Amino acid sequence: MQRLDLSQPGLPDLQFVLMVGALCTSDLESLNAPASVREMVFNRCWSLLDEGPPPTRKEERVLNLMLGDEVTLEALVTVIRETFAEYGFSELIWEHAASEPSQETTPEVQSLVDRIQKLYPPPDDPERFSGSSSSS
Repeated sequence: MQRLDLSQPGLPDLQFVLMVGALCTSDLESLNAPASVREMVFNRCWSLLDEGPPPTRKEERVLNLMLGDEVTLEALVTVIRETFAEYGFSELIWEHAASEPSQETTPEVQSLVDRIQKLYPPPDDPERFSGSSSSS
């Protein structure tokens, strides 16, 4: 079982926004937030980044953070937290094993991926989102 505390995610803001964006656009049936709330979160984030309406085609529902700045990132984090809180969610819970990427990184974003990996190297502990600090 994977868990992500929305107020204390243990992730840098950029990774938090990317992860929540991916969860909101996923088809994970085990995610505790219903599709309507996930869609609301995505649409509100989209409106901070783009002037047009959010896309309806699933493959186009991707947040482009490359043109944003620190203020935009802070706004996205706030929108995510406040929208989920509005619907009574303080954490996201889902059951899904980690998987390998299904697509190659495009040349256009490879430099961004490289910079993110330098700033935030992969964790040594793959269970860091599992909430394994609870005692039973």
